[in-house]
Amino acid sequence: MPIEKPIDMPPEAVRRILAPLRNDFSVAVVCPGNAFAIGAIVRVAHNFLAREVIVVGEGTWYPKASMGMHKYETIVQVPNVDEFFRTLRGRPLWAIEKDEARQAVQAVKAFPRGVVLAFGSERFGLPKEIVQRADAVIGIPTYGVNHSLPVAVAAAIVMHEWARRKYVDGAVV
Repeated sequence: MPIEKPIDMPPEAVRRILAPLRNDFSVAVVCPGNAFAIGAIVRVAHNFLAREVIVVGEGTWYPKASMGMHKYETIVQVPNVDEFFRTLRGRPLWAIEKDEARQAVQAVKAFPRGVVLAFGSERFGLPKEIVQRADAVIGIPTYGVNHSLPVAVAAAIVMHEWARRKYVDGAVV
């Protein structure tokens, strides 16, 4: 049974309601370069009840692109890759990077607890340092001439794959 949508409640009240429903994964957007994409990822992360969204790199993002969902989310901004690795505190890191992928996201049997799913900029991908230090490198198969996706779309696909494994019975909350 779906939960009552407390959209008119104060953000802190909504955060308290959502806290026990949060899932055990985080999303990182590294050197994004697209302020609107970060807002869209925040919105998608909200819909999949991600633990947090980590934004790596200087610059701003456009909260309006999250359709107000940023008020209910934990968004951690870190200035650089070194600080990002400190923020991970031993959690598994999975890089989403097609050109370096070791397997397709559809082939993943299970995502580890506490996994941080890292996405790079639409223009440059993930920094090599992150790909090299990642516990897994996952790709999203595409079949057209242009083999890249908008980063918000890629994030949505991977979060959906995570959720498909957790909510095997197709539960809607």
